[in-house]
Amino acid sequence: MDTVAITEKMKAKGLRITPQRFSVYANLLSRCDHPTVEEILGDLNQEFSMSSKATVYSTLSALKDVGLVREVLLEDGVSRFDANVMKHHHFRCRQCGSIEDLAWEVFHPPLTNLLRPGLEVEAYEATLHGLCDRCQ
Repeated sequence: MDTVAITEKMKAKGLRITPQRFSVYANLLSRCDHPTVEEILGDLNQEFSMSSKATVYSTLSALKDVGLVREVLLEDGVSRFDANVMKHHHFRCRQCGSIEDLAWEVFHPPLTNLLRPGLEVEAYEATLHGLCDRCQ
């Protein structure tokens, strides 16, 4: 996505455009590996050395609040971030740790009729764990 498109997308969501917000969002749009805050910070500081961990956290929070980014929890205690906010699932390689998006259509809707009465499903997401083709 080019600079103008990124700026327009952020403006459409009511975000004030700052260099840090722009850089964090552009970084996420350019990757598909679901980076952590530390990985994003490392990328940004290679280019400009102007970001702090607190700035990246607050920027991701703002982007998440307006629906431009989603937080993905694929392992205990590790928040990863994804600019792909469309419904999708994930595959995580247990050996190399790579993460791949899986199309939403891969799984049929859950069989909610098998749940005990009183439970109402509002959302679901599946994470598959195994070995990627590079690690097999």
